[in-house]
Amino acid sequence: MIRFDNVNKRYPETGDVLRNISFHLRRGEMAFLTGHSGAGKSTLLRLIATMERCSRGQIFLDGQDLNQVKENQLPFIRRKMGFIYQDYKLLHDRTVFDNVALPLVIAGFGHHEIARRVRAALDKVSLTGKEKKYPLALSGGEQQRVGIARAVVNKPPIIVADEPTGNLDPELSAEIMFLFGQFQQVGVTVLIATHDISLIEQLNRRVLKLDHGQLVGG
Repeated sequence: MIRFDNVNKRYPETGDVLRNISFHLRRGEMAFLTGHSGAGKSTLLRLIATMERCSRGQIFLDGQDLNQVKENQLPFIRRKMGFIYQDYKLLHDRTVFDNVALPLVIAGFGHHEIARRVRAALDKVSLTGKEKKYPLALSGGEQQRVGIARAVVNKPPIIVADEPTGNLDPELSAEIMFLFGQFQQVGVTVLIATHDISLIEQLNRRVLKLDHGQLVGG
């Protein structure tokens, strides 16, 4: 589902940030991406998200070579992925319903289908009845659940999460990881970047470890 073949990423001002990265995440696999600050985790996630292009090597997403994808095709590639962020990135002037519905609105779904999918996504993350609330009226854990519902409402085959439990206490972090495990069980490929080593150690999952831009484990 996600494959890196000898991928490098170089920036003119800092040089190589990623060097000779190769790994393969299969369909329905869940893995963690870890490493020290500045190891290259965020850069690797941006490459998967097609926010940036690699300098050398090849990246395949669902069998498609991202080097061959034209700029006008990127929105269609991105619809295969759901993104979850540490700081939630919710629209505070929109309701929970509107935040979750946004990917469907952009994709051109009709009103009735949007309503059905949003309610199903909110039910999945245990937020039924919160549709009309605004994000700032929710707890941090609830806001992260809204972010997860928004990421999965379009039923993407890939979920990428960048420090999704960074602002949560251990109990809430475990609940969020349980949700990711549920998505993985129905065939979704899940990649989670995190510094939380204690949380990783509780879960029997593959770990991709970066050290100064190189993959040293996984």
